[in-house]
Parts: sequence; C-alpha cells; structure tokens
Amino acid sequence: MLRYKTLKKKPKELLAATGLRVEEFEELVRVFGPAYAKRYEGEQTVEGKVRQRRSGGGGKANLSKIEDKLLFILVYEKTYPLQTMLGLQFGLSQARTNIWIHRLLPLLREVLVTLKLTPERDGQAVADSALAQEGGADLVIDGTERRRQRPKDPQTQRKQYSGKQKAHTDKNLVLVNRHSQKVAYLSDTQPGRKHDKKLADEATIRYPSGATLGKDTGFQGYEPAGVITWQPKKSQKVRT
Repeated sequence: MLRYKTLKKKPKELLAATGLRVEEFEELVRVFGPAYAKRYEGEQTVEGKVRQRRSGGGGKANLSKIEDKLLFILVYEKTYPLQTMLGLQFGLSQARTNIWIHRLLPLLREVLVTLKLTPERDGQAVADSALAQEGGADLVIDGTERRRQRPKDPQTQRKQYSGKQKAHTDKNLVLVNRHSQKVAYLSDTQPGRKHDKKLADEATIRYPSGATLGKDTGFQGYEPAGVITWQPKKSQKVRT
C-alpha cells in the first residue's frame, strides 16, 4: 500500500505520484494538518456521524496519519484514477475511497488558496500574479490534453476529437513559471479539437512587464505585446 513514510525515501516516485518534492510535500502538510484537525477531529466520524467513542479509539484506519491523508488526495488529483484502483493503492474499499475524496478534496483546495498556490483563472490577473513573477517572469505556455469518454452526440464527438492525440480529449491552457515550476495560469476547459493558439488568443492574457515566454509550434504567430517570445528549435537529424 502507498504510504508517505515509504515514498519519502523515494523522491522520484513521490514526485511522479503527487507532483511535489519532499520539501514541498512537508511544507504543505504543515498547513494541511492543523486545517484538518480544526475542521474534522472532534465529535464526528469520517462518515459525518456522531462519535460513539473518543477520537482514535477502535481499530486503526488505513489513513490514520495526516501525511497519508494528504498523499491520498494528492495522488487522486495528480493521476485521477478510478476510485476502485485508488482504493487498492491505499487499502480501502471503493465506498470508503469515495468518502475520503469528498472529505479531503474541499480542504485541500482551501489550503492551496490560503497558501496562494492556486493558479490564476483570469488571464488579465496574470500580470500581477506572484506565481508568475516568482524568481522572475520567465514563463512557458502550452496546451495540455487529457482523455475523456467518447461523447454520444456526433457533433460533440467532432468538437472533442483531437487529431494530435487521436482520441477524444478535454484541453486546458497552462502557463508555467520556469524558475518555480509552478502553474501561474490555468484556462477554462475546452474541447480537444480547439487549436492552442486560438485558446491563447481567447484567454487574452496580460503578462508581467519584461516577461519572456517560451512556446512551441502550436503557438506560431502568438506574439503578445511587450513580451519576448522564444521557441525551441528541433535538432537537425543527420541523414546517411
């Protein structure tokens, strides 16, 4: 079963599972722990019922430690597995997994807002975003896609079909700070068929003064005012 005590000794696996390094995880758990205790530890069980015994009594739960609670919900957010599969990873039934997701997810989001780690959702707010300017406004823009269930409606199927991924997808535009590796901006979810540059044009992002912006060929022609853009060049393959 997945446990933070084990993954802490395997930084690469922890990063793959949660998107966080050890020091980032421990910084987050320092705030997440007290927030959980304030909201939940007291007179209610995990199911929201009145306790019949004191907190901590009875058999030990599989998510008894606050580090494992945070690990559980971060793995869910990072990998978005089926609840049955997530339960297998943490030794929980599907029903208990569902309960824990609904218990922990709102709390995680509140903590991230408190720590000011949530990306901007309004493109105009990026110019004043601390996440965008942390270490310098050296940014990278890209479109991200994730697979979704094939829609039944033929017209919706065409909108959701991504020729690049050869699958039906949802797409978001993300803006990442190269210094901190944090997401400074996240667009609304759009159909997978929509082109990256069109997404960027519609987002009307206002960038910090003197910002640099890395982009790939999907953003060819996207040249926001006052921003220095750069694009990686593909290496020339030696032909024999």
